[in-house]
Amino acid sequence: MSDDASPLLSHDRPRRTRRSAALRAFVRETDLHVRDFIHPLFIAEGNGVRKPIDTMPGHAQLSVDQLAAEVAELKALGITSVLLFGIPKRKDDTGSGAWDAKGPVPQAIRELKRLAPELLVIADVCLCEYTAHGHCGVVRDQSGVVVNDETIPLLGKAAVCYAEAGVDIVAPSAMMDGQVIAIRHALDDAGFTDMPILSYAAKHASAFYGPFRGAAESTPSFGDRRAYQMDPANAREALREVQLDVDEGADLLMVKPAGSALDIIHQVRAHFPHPLVAYQVSGEYAMLKAAAERGWLDEPRAALESLLAIKRAGAERIITYYAKEAARWLAQA
Repeated sequence: MSDDASPLLSHDRPRRTRRSAALRAFVRETDLHVRDFIHPLFIAEGNGVRKPIDTMPGHAQLSVDQLAAEVAELKALGITSVLLFGIPKRKDDTGSGAWDAKGPVPQAIRELKRLAPELLVIADVCLCEYTAHGHCGVVRDQSGVVVNDETIPLLGKAAVCYAEAGVDIVAPSAMMDGQVIAIRHALDDAGFTDMPILSYAAKHASAFYGPFRGAAESTPSFGDRRAYQMDPANAREALREVQLDVDEGADLLMVKPAGSALDIIHQVRAHFPHPLVAYQVSGEYAMLKAAAERGWLDEPRAALESLLAIKRAGAERIITYYAKEAARWLAQA
């Protein structure tokens, strides 16, 4: 070595483990697996319904009689869990369709369990898809403010309805104070003491939910949800929300949205031992789709990189509209 050779160049070269695909795989710190993905399903009331969702290419509203083909595809891809949202024909001011045993979600739960008993079925617990005004609970006036304490017993009724249908996990997303403990008491009183609760513990009032609201037909007819969903600017408050849900009995935790809250995911993972789920929401999916359609991105690489970042931040499971495509891409890798 010459006198002017740099010791750094001689001894410390991280590039040595990047020379080949085999070396890169050998030292890779984070991997994606198909079992990481939770596939969302929009269940429409009626029969013969397969209505494509314009803002979310590749997704559609499905009636229960269309689930056999969906289950077959999920099985073939190795996807083992789904998250259900209901789209009823009739709505009212209290969202009473959410606890209708003949509603789309309870029917879907029963059919999915008949078709694939091993499939893990999660039911979103909220009223926004069932209320005429599109808010997540009972609204007293046109201010758009949900009345918290009148809403949480209704969420408990919905959770019990889904438990009776055979769901594996209930996932309250309404962001009502005290919703987890209210649901826990309702489930326990109904004999479902073993039913896990996956809490949307840190859910921001995000601009990235737009495509979902069209898909679920749940856009508020007035006001917005910032009076009960979190300010995206607040990280300490997110940890406080998570702690409250843990204290109320949440078994699993969720951060939503994922891509703009990677720091929150990381902090929740660092502070809490509970299984952690992150939701890559509709706007994140739609952005990647739109850019890919214009040729601005390599879609498989960009989508998988976005999912990898969520897992690297600390999430163990990811709700994503890319579940099917990501499963195919990983199988081809």
